[in-house]
Amino acid sequence: MQRNPLARKAWAIILSTLLMPVTASAVQILKYTDHEPLGGMRTTFINDVFFAQIEKESHGRLKVEAHWNSELSRSYDALGVVKEGKVADMAVVVPEYTPKEFPLQQIFKSFPVGPTGDKQVEFFRKAYATIPALQDEFTRQNVVNIFLATGYPVAFFSTQPLNKLDDIKGTKWRSTSFWHQDFLKNSGAIPVSMPWGDGIYDALKAGRLDGLMVNVDSGYELNVHKTAPNVLISKDLWLGHVYPLVMNKNTWDKLPDEDKQAIRRAAEKSWATLGPVMETSFAGMMKELRSNGVNIRELKPDEVQHWETSTRYQEVQNKWVQDQESQGVKQAGPTLEKVTALMKQTMN
Repeated sequence: MQRNPLARKAWAIILSTLLMPVTASAVQILKYTDHEPLGGMRTTFINDVFFAQIEKESHGRLKVEAHWNSELSRSYDALGVVKEGKVADMAVVVPEYTPKEFPLQQIFKSFPVGPTGDKQVEFFRKAYATIPALQDEFTRQNVVNIFLATGYPVAFFSTQPLNKLDDIKGTKWRSTSFWHQDFLKNSGAIPVSMPWGDGIYDALKAGRLDGLMVNVDSGYELNVHKTAPNVLISKDLWLGHVYPLVMNKNTWDKLPDEDKQAIRRAAEKSWATLGPVMETSFAGMMKELRSNGVNIRELKPDEVQHWETSTRYQEVQNKWVQDQESQGVKQAGPTLEKVTALMKQTMN
C-alpha cells in the first residue's frame, strides 16, 4: 500500500528534527556590552581570558557575543540596559557612573592608598563576598555579579616638573572623582571639573589647567603625557576603581546549574591570572612612557604616607556617611567600617 505523500513529508520533517545535532540547539549565546574599545588591558583580559574560560568550562554550551566601544550602550546606560535584559545579557557597570543605584560601592574610591596586583584582586573579591550590603545593591537592580575587573594606580600628570606632591598646592588639577576632588582641595590644590575631550588639552596648553589626577592607564591610552609630560606615580596610590561584570538576573536564573558552575569556575581561573597580568602591563606602560621622553618619578613610601595624611580622607569619608544617611542610605556607616577593616587587613 502506497503511503500518502503528505504523511511521508510529515515523517521526513520529524526525522530531520530528531537527527539534528544536539550541540547546535544546546549552545546559548550571551550578549555582552562594554563602553570601552577592545584593546586595553581590561577589555582584552575579559575577552581573551574570562570569556574564553566560560566557553571552555561550559564545553561550548555558552558563547559570549561581545560588543565593545559603546556599540550597544554607553557607560552611563549599561546598568539600565542589562537590568532590562533585552539588548544585552551582560555588561560592565561602573559604580562611579551609577552613584544612586550603587551608593555603597562608592566607598572603594575613598581611600588614597591601597593594594595593587594580586592583593587588589583579593581585596575586591573579599569585599563583595563578605559584605552582604554590597551584593544587595546588585540584587535590587536585577543583576548578578559574575566577575570583577579592576584598574591601575592613580598618577599625577603635570605640565610642569613636580619635585614633590606638595608642589600641586595652588595649582589647578582635574579629577572626575568627587573623592579625589576633596583630596586635592585638602592638599592645597584647586580641583577642577571638566568634561573629557579636546578642551582638556587646550586648557593644559593654555595654562588654565596645570595637571590631571587620573589612573595611569587612562593617561597612557589617551596620550595625556603629550601635554603633561611630568608624572608622579606609585603603585600604592590607590584608585579604587572596580568594574563589576554583571548578568541580568532573569538570564542567570534560567541557566542550568552546570552552566552557573562553569561561569564560577571561569571566574576563579581568570582571577588567578589577573594580578600578574596587571603587574606586567603596568611595567610595560612605564617603559613605553619613558621611551617617549616622559619624566616619570616613583614616589617613596614616606611621600605616599604624606599624601595619605594630607588628604584628610577620614574626614571626607565621615562627611560622606552623614550625607548618605541623611538620604536614607542607612548602611553607609557600617559598610564603611567593614571596608576599612578589610583594607587594613589587606595592607598588613
